[in-house]
Amino acid sequence: MLGFRNGRGARANALNRWRVRAALRSIDRAVGNSILICSGGSDAGAVSEAALLARYAVAERGFAGPVQLEDRSRSTWQNVENLIPLIEHVDQIKFVSNSLHAQKARLYLRHQRPDLAARVVRAADYRLGEAFPLKPLFALYGLRDLTRAERSLAE
Repeated sequence: MLGFRNGRGARANALNRWRVRAALRSIDRAVGNSILICSGGSDAGAVSEAALLARYAVAERGFAGPVQLEDRSRSTWQNVENLIPLIEHVDQIKFVSNSLHAQKARLYLRHQRPDLAARVVRAADYRLGEAFPLKPLFALYGLRDLTRAERSLAE
């Protein structure tokens, strides 16, 4: 799961809490060895996004499975780059974020490690009507950001 700028708060912000809920519903309960990996460095606060995501998943949402943190990244590119050592041994990879941000992460993984791209499966991070007032704004921002990422990789 990819974090989002959390600011100085000691609690995951609303967008990060939504990403945790999406990540938890994306876990396949039939697969007994699923690992929740929280990714994101410290932005303005002292606590990393990864730690805030993990704390919310465990303390407030009751997740009892294994959790790993990647707490050094400052961008989506670095999220993917720093996650590779944690995911190169797994059978399935799910990037959880808003839909276009997750697509950007999948694009970066295909660029950084094409051999891992075949293991990527979609997460349950999109539900029709969920967070309706914000989704159009995130879609516009995400499309612009994804287009920029694709252009920079093509250069």
